[in-house]
Amino acid sequence: MKPFDIPAEPRITEMAWPTRIVLGAGALQRLPAQAQRLNMKRPLLVTDAGVVKAGLASRVLEVLKTAGLECAVFDGVEPNPTEKDVFAGLEAYRHHKCDGLIALGGGSALDAGKLVQLLTTHEPPLSRYDDAKGGDQYVKDDLPPLIAIPTTAGTGSEVGRSGVVTLADTGRKTVIFSPALLPRAAIVDPELTVGLPPGVTAATGMDAFTHCLEAYLANGFHPLADAVAIDGIQRVSRSLVTAVREGKDLAARTDMMIAAMQGAMAFQKGLGACHALAHALTPISGVHHGLANAVVLPVVMEFNRASSTTRLARVAVAMGDTTNAREDVLASNAIDRVRKLNAAIGIPARLRDVGVKEEDLSRIADKAFLDASHLSNPCKVVEADLLAMAREAW
Repeated sequence: MKPFDIPAEPRITEMAWPTRIVLGAGALQRLPAQAQRLNMKRPLLVTDAGVVKAGLASRVLEVLKTAGLECAVFDGVEPNPTEKDVFAGLEAYRHHKCDGLIALGGGSALDAGKLVQLLTTHEPPLSRYDDAKGGDQYVKDDLPPLIAIPTTAGTGSEVGRSGVVTLADTGRKTVIFSPALLPRAAIVDPELTVGLPPGVTAATGMDAFTHCLEAYLANGFHPLADAVAIDGIQRVSRSLVTAVREGKDLAARTDMMIAAMQGAMAFQKGLGACHALAHALTPISGVHHGLANAVVLPVVMEFNRASSTTRLARVAVAMGDTTNAREDVLASNAIDRVRKLNAAIGIPARLRDVGVKEEDLSRIADKAFLDASHLSNPCKVVEADLLAMAREAW
């Protein structure tokens, strides 16, 4: 019997996994050692107002101060970062004569930190580096060091090689991708997530889940990504409900932070139509990225079911299905289980329930079709398919 997923035609695939990760409760105390390892004398802390209000920024600054490290602060990152935020951060970096960056927060702050890092040595505009247009070829590795400290368990940006930003000239969420953007270190401390409200925990957790699932179904060839994606799906399935309902459960919080990293490691293989739609829903309808993914995901899974039966069956098993049913039944069970997981953590079932207007659906489909994420969907997607999925999710 032919091994599962070995390509029919011989080919060479390049794969990479670097980032130094300090994981565990209390890992924040190891931050000064990592800063010193990277020869940071005056880093810029890139974060947002919510993280500052929650007292997390002051905890980081205190740890650094105790170790004798000065740190400037830029806290102007918006919930969905724009090019304007990145240029403001760059101005702060230059004004304070910084020599490295520490990005603290959810995916928005971490992505903004990466793009400030990029512009310290690269010429604007950011659209020049758009991955969908081959912009990665212009990204060099002459960047100052960056340490990422996540305060949510969602994007996994702390181990990812991309930054997502809404560009001024297109109004579109754009992926800027390069191995050079990988943080030099990630401080992954579940204690920093215990104060997350249940709704944010749910939405960011489903973002991690969607990264793992879409990467696993994506049409690329990357067996390492597949392996961590399946493990991430299993971790979210067993721990997200607990993390939402019992926010101080450090075991569940740790599991979710691992799953978030696994999702970001896995999606170097590719994503799919769900992310294309989510990337359009955020700028047009203001829906949180993870929430948009969660609501749309079951519909996209249904769209992909015929072309992904074997993989969806494996997803069902990873989510806890022990029925030993036929593959087609297990594939349907996987979609059912995602819907039930959404319901268990309070995710609304329809886009209309999260403020999306019916008259915006055509515009959402149009913008989603311009997003490169759908190019690695397991079956080909045209704009009419995206509109049909958006309508069904609505």
